[in-house]
Amino acid sequence: MTAAEDIGLADLATQPEVAEVIRTLARVARELSRRIARGPLERHGATVGENSDGDSQKALDLIADRAVFAALQGAPVRWYASEERDEVVPLTPGAPLALAIDPLDGSSNIDVNMSIGTIFSILPAQEDPLASFLRPGREQLAAGYVIYGPQTALVLTLGRGTALWVLDPETGRFEPAGPLAIPQRSNEFAINVSNYRHWAPPVRAYIDDCLAGETGPRDKNFNMRWVASLVAETHRIITRGGIFLYPADARRGYGHGRLRHVYECAPIALLVEQAGGAATDGCDPILDLVPQALHERTPLVFGTPVKVHRVAAYHDLPHEEVAALFGQRGLFRQ
Repeated sequence: MTAAEDIGLADLATQPEVAEVIRTLARVARELSRRIARGPLERHGATVGENSDGDSQKALDLIADRAVFAALQGAPVRWYASEERDEVVPLTPGAPLALAIDPLDGSSNIDVNMSIGTIFSILPAQEDPLASFLRPGREQLAAGYVIYGPQTALVLTLGRGTALWVLDPETGRFEPAGPLAIPQRSNEFAINVSNYRHWAPPVRAYIDDCLAGETGPRDKNFNMRWVASLVAETHRIITRGGIFLYPADARRGYGHGRLRHVYECAPIALLVEQAGGAATDGCDPILDLVPQALHERTPLVFGTPVKVHRVAAYHDLPHEEVAALFGQRGLFRQ
């Protein structure tokens, strides 16, 4: 890509540095899409080590990280923060931007040919590298993800709505495919129910009401979805509505959730809010929270606003009061 129009970014003429970074990420995504499509022919699913938090690293995790870092040489990015690196790494001295990225989200799904992705956040750079990232998510200049699935697609927000671009395999260009808005009604929820015994009572109560279906207080049947790829879950919910929950729980190492605030939850939260949804840590908006460490974890709940707000209400009020409150507002069945 040589021009902003290649991914529908003509309106970024007043933000040329942000446009350049997004074009660079799109070029890397195009190459990663090609490599991912080769699957086991390149043995990308092999485990090659662990990151600083003890998560397994696949070969493609490191390939994606190195590809992004190499492509950004000379770009207007001063600080680079990646899930695959322990610390912030300097890039272009004096450049105005900072990039936080999960180069390959959901890599445990590589071997089974399910959707994986790249998540990124673009922020104003400060003199202090950590201070560039440890700030409220509302200060992001842009956020997005690339999903590598049946189609390779870029979902992007510049803080003025969320939009979709799809990679045309014939031309190699990301073509605009329209704005995205989360449906306000849905009967789907996404959570790993195998962890039910570890959840706090408010989360159990919310899921219990969903599982009770038309015989319970929600008076409707629900379907559960779970892919174990944040990008895939986000793409489904932005497209079809519903709610995603990855709460904190009682297991060792999960007391603050499992997803990373800076380069997973904050960019997803901005995308979701700009698509008309809501995103919280179960109680408070993710975009209002300030992380205290680069790889800090946080619970994450996002999706159709009424569902997300109901989860927050379950944390604040007894179960029966939540039912009465939502019933009075005509939202009880949502």
